[in-house]
Amino acid sequence: MTQPTDIRRDGQRPLPPDLLASALAAAERGWPVIPLHPGSKRPAGHAERACPRTGRCVGGHRTPEERATTDPGLIRTAWAHRPYNVGIATGPAGLLVIDLDPVKAEEPEGAPDGATSLQALCERAGQVLPDTYRVRTARGEHLYFTAPAGVRLKCSVDRLGPHIDTRAWGGYVVAPGSTTPDGTYEVACDAPVAELPDWLTSLLTEPERPTPVPVRVHDGTRAARVALERECAVIAAATEGGPHGRNNTLHKSACKVARFVAWGDIPRHVVEEAIQGAGEATGLPPAECRTTIRSALDWVITHATPREAA
Repeated sequence: MTQPTDIRRDGQRPLPPDLLASALAAAERGWPVIPLHPGSKRPAGHAERACPRTGRCVGGHRTPEERATTDPGLIRTAWAHRPYNVGIATGPAGLLVIDLDPVKAEEPEGAPDGATSLQALCERAGQVLPDTYRVRTARGEHLYFTAPAGVRLKCSVDRLGPHIDTRAWGGYVVAPGSTTPDGTYEVACDAPVAELPDWLTSLLTEPERPTPVPVRVHDGTRAARVALERECAVIAAATEGGPHGRNNTLHKSACKVARFVAWGDIPRHVVEEAIQGAGEATGLPPAECRTTIRSALDWVITHATPREAA
């Protein structure tokens, strides 16, 4: 449950929370913490380019994740200097945190926020998320889960759906008690941290990707060959989900090359084979690649403008 906040007698804004207590509470759970700049989400300390290679960095620059600690003495020393916000290094803490964000102002009306996207994901999978520790963030919500043993999950952006990010190895979350210009982070549900469901682990586990092989095309005009090779490289470089993810990139690139097929500059089967290989190199299932490629080629070939109008 959210702890009550002290209110000043003059009726002004609440007193700042005890950030040291927040840092120590996280450490007691076994969650290594890092200081964040007061009123900010940015880690305190020096950047790699300004690393003095002394102290804790004597053997080389240490990232915020590597500097995170559960040592009460180090924590008290750090927070005695400034009212730092508190960050939790999710990877070393053994956590996978789902970060639900709101819709951006520039997005069209009706676009789903993170909570709506997560609900839709659960409905498609026929699953219900277990009760777990939740934090109301300044703009959304964090759902804490215990990361599965033996799997080193990384952070992701929109992989599970629009405005659903995850924080694991390589990332951190702002702990409750911290405050930013957007608001204060507060415990929304003080339930025990649940294990990450297997079905979510499967969605977040990156498949082993074959090493991309540069495409070399010998059929077709020079312009068509160059365009196909370029778009195959774009496809092979795609990794995440969302608007710039693998399937969307595959579809867009196939559309760009399809006009050369429509103009008779390159055989269709050459384009399909090359783009299919690039799509599979990203880890997309072969059947999904074929469906996406054929849909893109069929539409563009049917609606292609004459060459002189392109």
